[in-house]
This record gives sequence, structure tokens and C-alpha cells, in this order.
Amino acid sequence: MDVSCTIIADDQEARERLSRLLSQTNHVDIIAQADNGAEGVRHALEKQPDVVFVDVEMPGMTGFDVVREVREQGGRHTFIFVTGYDQYAIRAIRHAAFDFLVKPVDIDDLKAALERFIEQKSRKENGRISDMFIRQHNLTGREVEILSLLAKNQNSKEIAEALFISKHTVDTYRRRLLEKTGYKSTNELVHALLKANG
Repeated sequence: MDVSCTIIADDQEARERLSRLLSQTNHVDIIAQADNGAEGVRHALEKQPDVVFVDVEMPGMTGFDVVREVREQGGRHTFIFVTGYDQYAIRAIRHAAFDFLVKPVDIDDLKAALERFIEQKSRKENGRISDMFIRQHNLTGREVEILSLLAKNQNSKEIAEALFISKHTVDTYRRRLLEKTGYKSTNELVHALLKANG
């Protein structure tokens, strides 16, 4: 499965490094690069990449601003934040980032993030969670990924290990899923999901 990517970062060296790393991974096509947020938003909306790698701290328009602008214009892109500041992790989750990579990006971390994206995309294409359910509740890529594992009766610890994230992060997503869908418990949510899937 080929993955199309866009890179948005004001630091030329960071863009070039990420581009080199992506070229070392299989089935990845970099279709656009931008050195500022506004240009990045335009590329994302026009070229519709599968994954947008976006720096957090950029002058004028931050990575968070980019995500918000694309979402407001109807984009359902998968965003992976890239930054040298790991304190942004929780904000990244709140802004619907699929993943979070700390600079200098490690090739193994990058490959793992792409593999998770490909696995999630494959599950969605296989109809594990209906598009109608996703659209109805405006679920992000990561939320779909976690919900699909919850539907397989995996607990937070198991999901954390499977996705290489912390249990705390999984619990944060679980709370967000309940808030967005309006269900009182994970059991209710999974039951509704299975019913929606027929």
C-alpha cells in the first residue's frame, strides 16, 4: 500500500532530513513540501496526501493552526506532528494528531508510525468501522484505531503495547471517544459500533 505524504516545516534542514528518512521507507511518495503553514494548508487541501508531517513551532502559523485550518475546510487528513519539544504531546492529541515524533526523528520511530497508519488504513478499508459511524462522530484516525482495538476486547494496557503509546494516552483517547460519541461507557460504545457495522 503506497502512502502519499506532505512535509510542512519552516526549518529547511529538518525538511530535508525527514525527506531523506522517508525515502528510506517502502511505498512512500512525498508529493509536496512547504516551508510555512499557509502554504502547507494549501498543499494539503489541493493534493490530498494520506499523511501530513507538520512541525509544531513555525512563525505566523503553528502546526496546531495548520490542523485547525485544514479541519475547518473539511480536510480529514492524518497528521503526524514533528517537534523538538515533547511537552506538546498532550496538545497534539487534543488537536487530533495521529502520532508525535520528537526531533531529531529516528528512522525506526518513523517506520513504526507509518506502519501503524498503513495498518489502520487497511482496517478502515476492510470495513471494520463503518465510514458512516466515523463521519457521524467525526472520529480522527487515531480514535478509529483505538476504537477498533476496543471492539476486539483489548484493554488499555494491551492497546498501549500494541500502539507503542502509554496507557495514560490510551485512557485519554477513551475519554475523548465517550465525549464525542455521547455514550456513557466503552461497552455501550462498542455495542453501538457493532450494531452500526451490521
